[in-house]
Amino acid sequence: MPAYRLLFADARGVVYDHPHLLAAVRSGDELRLARERALPLPEGATLCTLPGRLPVGVDPDTGELTVLREVKVGRRTFVPVAVGATLPPGYTRTLLPAAARSPLAGAEAPPVLPQWAYTAAALGPAGPVAFALHTDRRRHWDPARHSTPDLPDLVSRTLEDRGNPVLSQLSRCALEYRCFTAQNTFYRRDEGAIPSSAACNAACVGCLSEQDEGMPPSSHERIRKAPTAEEMAEVGIHHLVHATGKVMVSFGQGCEGEPLLRWKEIARAIRLMRAATRRGTIHMNTNGSLTEGLAAVIDAGLDACRISLNSASPDLYAAYYRPARYALADVIRSMKLAKRKGAWVSLNLLTFPGVTDREGEVERLCRLVRDAGVDQVQTRPLAIDPDLYLGLARSRGGRGPALGIPGLVAALKRARPGLTIGNFSRARSERARTGAKR
Repeated sequence: MPAYRLLFADARGVVYDHPHLLAAVRSGDELRLARERALPLPEGATLCTLPGRLPVGVDPDTGELTVLREVKVGRRTFVPVAVGATLPPGYTRTLLPAAARSPLAGAEAPPVLPQWAYTAAALGPAGPVAFALHTDRRRHWDPARHSTPDLPDLVSRTLEDRGNPVLSQLSRCALEYRCFTAQNTFYRRDEGAIPSSAACNAACVGCLSEQDEGMPPSSHERIRKAPTAEEMAEVGIHHLVHATGKVMVSFGQGCEGEPLLRWKEIARAIRLMRAATRRGTIHMNTNGSLTEGLAAVIDAGLDACRISLNSASPDLYAAYYRPARYALADVIRSMKLAKRKGAWVSLNLLTFPGVTDREGEVERLCRLVRDAGVDQVQTRPLAIDPDLYLGLARSRGGRGPALGIPGLVAALKRARPGLTIGNFSRARSERARTGAKR
């Protein structure tokens, strides 16, 4: 097993490797030597700093954890900053960066980190590495195929030609937020986006589009006005008819609230789409809160849904999602109903090393996947300050030792043979190759 060296940064974000200390990693509250094999830093991954956090390494002579409080590089002496990585689509982190509170914060807590999925990183024999699994190798989500030089012109021409307010929102998502699904709408390929709801019935602690006062700014803004059924249908029909590749349209994007709050309008939009074309997949990303609404959109022609959850434990689910007038039991009821109606059911499983992979959590998740007949689990690293999430997860959810994220994935596969594990939604043509019924 390679000996991974500790990375740290200065206040300007310049990254260095330590000449002596080995990298430590974090799983839940446990900080320890990195024993797992890491991956070379994937294309599209980025090393990042954790402001207000000191790097933690391991002394190879004593095996003890060491907080790096001060370093000298050349003639400069400075307080270092902990370093992690953010991953491109298709990867699932297995460990968190090891860090300690900076003395510069004084008696105050360090700043809450923005909503990114911070991953343990280090220096390997051939360069930087990240502690992650490559969980989806489908190439059509390759970062090299997105944010291309011709994208601004494609967006501008599309807005001039069609002037739909849904496209106005997607133009911002594509160019400012670099959302691949929004960009696909303008590239006319694969999975395109249809934002549909300005409101939500959950207040997720790690919400990407709306945050409480005092928290880091949201990474993007929600659509301000909910579109009409006709406006959504226009965007959907155009994509389903003209797109190439793994053709799909999806309600429920990061730039909106909960689409099931508008299930009547979405059902009407789906009927308009299907009256115009039978091509492609119609999909929804949802919290699964409104079983009646989900049933209605499936009856209208929705053939796939991805339901988000962080845990199969009611207390941990509620602590993170902070749902309004629904609970985990309603979400599970929606999963089972969607499966009975013949929809392809995926879980958007928000994973967090040291919590999601606890023995008790794994047992509950496996039982849910098996009992609900889930077709796919999309393992998505939860984008949140690790300390913030652990603050609400320590006393909640399933207990027991952490089995590791690879152990979680293996247990899910054993629980439901034929289960698809990946990070991206599957079009109908792809599902046939997995042996699914639909």
